[in-house]
Amino acid sequence: MRVGILGSGLMGGKLGTLFTRAGHEVVFSYARRPEKLDRLAREAGGNARAGTPGEAARDADALLLAVHWSRIEDVLQQAGDVSGKVIVSCSLPMNADDTELVVAHTSSGAEELAKRVPGATVISAFNTIPSEVLFAVFEARGNATRPSLVYCGDTGSGKQLAARLIRDVGFDPVDAGQLRIARYTEPFGLLVAQLAYEGEGGPELAYRFERYGK
Repeated sequence: MRVGILGSGLMGGKLGTLFTRAGHEVVFSYARRPEKLDRLAREAGGNARAGTPGEAARDADALLLAVHWSRIEDVLQQAGDVSGKVIVSCSLPMNADDTELVVAHTSSGAEELAKRVPGATVISAFNTIPSEVLFAVFEARGNATRPSLVYCGDTGSGKQLAARLIRDVGFDPVDAGQLRIARYTEPFGLLVAQLAYEGEGGPELAYRFERYGK
């Protein structure tokens, strides 16, 4: 699969690296320093390279959107036409100082993103776990029991693609339903962040849902 990374910070850089190590062709883009993109591609190895957002989007089967909410318009403008693309967004709609959601309750960041790119398919995923746990989960991906990761979206084909990427990183994908369910998963992401960064034990935190009964 060809995956374009729009936003190569902590989450985008780590997920792009793991997608590469899982065998995908990855283009890292959109960092403050171009040399960071070169370093990420070099360290990821495999079929990874650095490029512009337009290059990352051009031939991608999937795009990972991993920028601060304040940078959404800029990165989409640089990416160009994303019609027909599957955009897997892990961007939470946070305010400038990352203290609260600026979209909540009656909508979600994922739904607002979908309105901005009506020709694309938006899937909300990877925004309910801290970046610090990603490499540990990937290393343990052969274990019988994997941590869960919720995702949601409105198209079956887009969700199948997202679920594949989730499995490749080492998580058990949990389909939460339509994209409007991001109204619940985005605040849940803040809960996980609270436990990871303010709780005891450090930020290498994941979660798992278990079903009991029949």
